[in-house]
Amino acid sequence: MRTAVIALLALAVLGLGGVVGVMWSDLRTLRDADVAGAEAVVAARRIAPDLLSYDHRTVERDLARAAAHTTGALTGHYRQLVQTLVAKAKAQKTVQTATVAAAAVERAEPDRVEVLLFVNTGTVKEVPGKAEPQRQITRNRARLVMVRHDSGWLVADLSTLIGTA
Repeated sequence: MRTAVIALLALAVLGLGGVVGVMWSDLRTLRDADVAGAEAVVAARRIAPDLLSYDHRTVERDLARAAAHTTGALTGHYRQLVQTLVAKAKAQKTVQTATVAAAAVERAEPDRVEVLLFVNTGTVKEVPGKAEPQRQITRNRARLVMVRHDSGWLVADLSTLIGTA
């Protein structure tokens, strides 16, 4: 009887040790995700203006700079933009500037973070037949999927929900 109790207690201790080990691992993952979230928000706030801004005088360089912050299919999307946006931006003499008003982590894992951004976008373009250029300010929401790359962060996906000011 005594050996049965000792065996039962030993099994309980082993079981509790396993539970503590799993909890410790989960805690470490949560802490890593928290740190990743903070790093990715800083990177997203810095990168978003490059992704969403361009000037008709430098649009090719602007899109190349934006593509340098991307990875995967999003890099291909910026390459396609060169073929379509450049001519339109030059013809309309468009200048678009974006500033991040606020940012927050939507979901975080140690190597992948979804960041929600509130972005103010100003657009100025010439309108044929008018002396003054057309000016527009919009408030946008953007979601950047940030992925860890080497010692920094790149944007793997960008989606926007556009609203007006």
